[in-house]
Amino acid sequence: MFLINPLTTPVIWQKIQWILDPVSYLMKSSKEHPDLFTGEVSGFGGKLVFVSHPSAIQQILTNDRQLFFANGELNNLLTPIVGYSSLLSLDGENHKRERKLLMPSFHGERMEIYGDLIISITENVFNQLQEGKTFIVRELMQEISLQVILKIVFGLSEGNQFERIKELIKAILNRFNSPINISFLFYNWLRKDFGAWSPWGSFMKTQKELDDLIYSEISLRRQENNLNNTDILSTLLIAVDENGKGMTNQELRDELMLMLFAGHETTAIAMTWALYWLYHYPDLKAKLLTELQENPQKDGTSIFKLPYLTAVCNETLRIYPVAMLTFPRQVTADTELLGLKIPKDTVVMGCIYLTHHREDLYPEADKFKPERFLNRQYSPYEFLAFGGGVRRCLGEVLALYEMKLVIAKIITTYDFTLPTNQEIKPKRRGVVLSPEGGVKMIFKGKIQSNLDLAPLS
Repeated sequence: MFLINPLTTPVIWQKIQWILDPVSYLMKSSKEHPDLFTGEVSGFGGKLVFVSHPSAIQQILTNDRQLFFANGELNNLLTPIVGYSSLLSLDGENHKRERKLLMPSFHGERMEIYGDLIISITENVFNQLQEGKTFIVRELMQEISLQVILKIVFGLSEGNQFERIKELIKAILNRFNSPINISFLFYNWLRKDFGAWSPWGSFMKTQKELDDLIYSEISLRRQENNLNNTDILSTLLIAVDENGKGMTNQELRDELMLMLFAGHETTAIAMTWALYWLYHYPDLKAKLLTELQENPQKDGTSIFKLPYLTAVCNETLRIYPVAMLTFPRQVTADTELLGLKIPKDTVVMGCIYLTHHREDLYPEADKFKPERFLNRQYSPYEFLAFGGGVRRCLGEVLALYEMKLVIAKIITTYDFTLPTNQEIKPKRRGVVLSPEGGVKMIFKGKIQSNLDLAPLS
């Protein structure tokens, strides 16, 4: 089979490096072929064309219902967790229908409802810190983000059901957080249930308990039929397509699982990185504090629109994007990318990480420089933190809203210090990139804050 810009690295080493150190794999590969190369990595069933040139990514993402087909079968990495009926696995008309049903839950105007909730949860979590004690930032960010998503998705904020769902989600995430454990998702032949004592058997047991709780909640809500609830589950329960058909329990379960897992850990990691960069570069934190303190409006919508806060968040998502790749697309007919022939059935992916580190787009790409987003408007094919095309993240606005409010509240209310000035590097955590060690900080105490959100009523 003809390969487009194949790598000279032996296939077995490519697979190992992709699991153990994906950033090094991508950077070394791009030196061999800067714009486009064929790699053979774990998790995608064979040969894969990585694309990092914006014009080629634009060509892919603007034709992803036809020539570059977003085939749901290629997204099977997380199906053991989120099932086969979520947006991740669907394609074509089924994907279009489901996305249309979900979209109202993520409209921008709904964000105002969540502002007080996000701030309140942040305060409750950080008020438990003890002065002078070291903590892991990612753990607190995950606690905040998980509580936010459980409240927004299920309307749950307390009680046995809430606590147990939270524990089970954490248990599943922790199970796949290391390169060795993630191999169970990359390789189907490892997925053997030898009982609760075996790794996969233990996962299946945990997954079933979580499923039982979710189905129980769905059943309870159907019986209650409360039209006044504002959580996403309540919205989805009454949503119908153009044929008047609603979502089945299986569809609801899979979409809820996708939101719970994709919607909370990714945001938590992004917020962890943002805090790290702001305390690693105190002058940038001081600049952001000035913007927040000088902002006359204290409501969530006004904070969301602040230019420097937006630039800090965008640069955080640029330099170490949580997701390294867009969703895979399958070529439906012979075509060309960047003048190179791409045969039918080739699988291509936009490489978010490499695109975000192109020197022609982002000079000094390895440096954290929020100002670049104040000085230039980047196209959706140059800045791809939330993917693109028909697979663009549906929860983008919610993720950014939460990220901005949490960061703004924390830096104006609490004071920390990094125990070391050593730069932290990204490391694989499951299928995403996360700061190695989760970022340690020392809590110095509470400071006077002027960031009290105006009442939303």
